[in-house]
Amino acid sequence: MKVIDIKPFVVDCFRTNWVFVKVYTDEGITGVGEATLEYKEKALLGALEHIKEYLVGKDPRDIEKHWHTIYRDAYWRGGAVLMSALSAVECALWDILGKSLNVPVYRLLGGKYHDKVRIYVNGWFAGAKTPAEFAEKAKIAVQRGVTAMKWDPFGKNYLDISNKDLDTAIECVGAVREAVGKDVDLLIEAHGRFNIPTAVKIAKEMEQFKPMFLEEPVPPDNLDALLEVKMRSNIPISAGERLYTRWDYKPMFDKMAADYIQPDISHAGGIMELKKIAAESECRYIPFAPHNPSGPVANAATLQLAACCPNFCILEIMYSDVEWRKDVTNEKLEYADGYMTIPDRPGLGIEINEEECEKHPYQPHTLRHYTGALTDIRPAKSEFYF
Repeated sequence: MKVIDIKPFVVDCFRTNWVFVKVYTDEGITGVGEATLEYKEKALLGALEHIKEYLVGKDPRDIEKHWHTIYRDAYWRGGAVLMSALSAVECALWDILGKSLNVPVYRLLGGKYHDKVRIYVNGWFAGAKTPAEFAEKAKIAVQRGVTAMKWDPFGKNYLDISNKDLDTAIECVGAVREAVGKDVDLLIEAHGRFNIPTAVKIAKEMEQFKPMFLEEPVPPDNLDALLEVKMRSNIPISAGERLYTRWDYKPMFDKMAADYIQPDISHAGGIMELKKIAAESECRYIPFAPHNPSGPVANAATLQLAACCPNFCILEIMYSDVEWRKDVTNEKLEYADGYMTIPDRPGLGIEINEEECEKHPYQPHTLRHYTGALTDIRPAKSEFYF
């Protein structure tokens, strides 16, 4: 079996663009991966072209060899563009291998440890502006079976936060907690934008609501800063969505700088690299909670990985999405009581519809992480899709 082509499909999805990657072989077996990289899609396409130059003509089943060759031969290593392209291609190669053997990918990674995995939802608050509106949206989500939810209540603040804005954030979290009761887990997102004293102050104020964790309270560049917040916080701290490979994670583990780790399968190196990172965290009794706010292919790959990681804890997923999500892939998710069942279809268990993808071409979008969190990240007309 030989690779004959690699083709990206860039699909507008309202707040960004999904980037699906399809690898074709001379035996007719294809594999898909996802490299969605917010606001850097054009650079990503160039990186995929370079990987294509290497991979065409080679056996797609030699996954470990190809991963190391592509990673090693990038003299200027790391970074989101290279690692996202490599991650997507790696997932596509696992998809091909699974299909060639007619087994799901988790079977190739040691088999199931979990038949189903707990999820938390992001994007459940579309259309909400005030604490009361957030509370109402939270009630609806719980009525639909959601048992854990995440959002960023901190507005446009960066590095510091005023007492007024902090009070608004506290009011919002308090309203949601009152609306959903004590049995629903709340996860608070900070998008890595505060300094140490502000992050510590926020963590102290959030204690009363017993959140599952406070995510990325400081920028990802300084793990000593993250550790300082963790040591001064009485609530768990999660981080890691913007770290790549086991080499980036090694200093985090050495410092024990986070209570939960959140590598992203579309950016940190793909399925096997996350399996290795999860094994390192297992040795340290750190729960594995992958970052996963992207599209349906990334979700399918992450479910295969979650199935075989003993220390898997909880998985992020988008609560609602653009109307055409159901058209661009054959995604079929089974959800009940806060858990998602691991699919048993061969490979990653998902295919993209090339014609439907091309109906929603690339659209430029504006960076939103630091320009206000109390805004929609999905269109209000989108639907609860799983």
